[in-house]
Amino acid sequence: MPDSSEAAEQRRGQRLLFVSGLFAVLLNFPLLAVFDREGRVGGIPVLYLYLLLLWLSIVLLTGWLVRK
Repeated sequence: MPDSSEAAEQRRGQRLLFVSGLFAVLLNFPLLAVFDREGRVGGIPVLYLYLLLLWLSIVLLTGWLVRK
């Protein structure tokens, strides 16, 4: 039976694997095509804004999970 630190490490690994799978889906073609429009938000193309916000959320969520 694993002790609590091993169990916590295993849960962290599972969460990080889930996050990487989630962001792999969010960075896949069908969703990128949804944001590939002529529109702009604050002068920034929608696709670029989507990619920037997605990248920022990947970094923040991964950092939060690793430090938790």
